[in-house]
Amino acid sequence: MFEYQTVYNGATAMVAGLVTSIHCVAMCGPLSCAFAPTRTADAPPMIILTGYHLSKLLSYTLIGALAGAFGSQVINQLEGSWMRFIPWILVAFFVVVAFRLDRYFPKPTWLGKFYQSANRRFVKLSKPVAASLIGFASPLLPCGPLYIIFGLCLFTGSPIRGAEFALGFGLGTMPLLWLAQSQFMRMQQRMKPDLLYRIQRGVALLAALVMMWRMREMLGIDAAVGWLCR
Repeated sequence: MFEYQTVYNGATAMVAGLVTSIHCVAMCGPLSCAFAPTRTADAPPMIILTGYHLSKLLSYTLIGALAGAFGSQVINQLEGSWMRFIPWILVAFFVVVAFRLDRYFPKPTWLGKFYQSANRRFVKLSKPVAASLIGFASPLLPCGPLYIIFGLCLFTGSPIRGAEFALGFGLGTMPLLWLAQSQFMRMQQRMKPDLLYRIQRGVALLAALVMMWRMREMLGIDAAVGWLCR
C-alpha cells in the first residue's frame, strides 16, 4: 500500500523550493536583493547573506509549524484513505510552476504593499539588520508558489512535519537566490528571464513525472506492467 509520507515530506519540499527558486530570481530577485552586499557595506557579504537566509528559514519554519498544528485538527476528522491523494497536490504544484499558472491566482496585494513599505524602512538600517528583517518578512511577498506550499503544510498532520516541509522548501530556494544576491548585477546581464523560465519548466515537469512514477501503484501501473510481462 502506498504511504503518502514517502513523497509528502521535507525532501520533496526541497525539490519544490529548488524549482521555485528560478521563479524567485526572475520575479522577486530585485526585492530580495535590495540589501545585496556592496564593497562599501558595513559588514562582510557572508554575514549579510547568512542573516537574510537564516531569518527567512526561521520565518518559513514558524509558519509551517503553525499551519501543521492547525491542519492536524482537520486531518484527525478525515479518513486515512483520503490522505493517500494528498501527494497529487504536489504534482499539481509542479505543473502550476512549470506553466506559470500561479500568475492567475488571486493574491492578497495588501501583503505585498506592506512588505514593500517595510522594505523601504529596513534598507535604512545597517546591512546585517536590514537583511535579517527583510528575510523574516519574506513570507509577505505576493508569491503564488509560496502560498501553495504554506497551504500544503496544513496537510502534513503535525507542527513538526509542517515545520519540516516549510523548512525543506526554504532550503531549496537558497542556492540560486544566494548566488543571485551575491552576483546580482552580473546575473541580471547574463541570465535572461526567458531562459530561466525554460529551465524552470523543464525541471518542474521532470519533478512531476518523478512523483507520478513514485505513485504508480495508485494508478495501477505496476499491475498493468505485471500483466503485460506474463
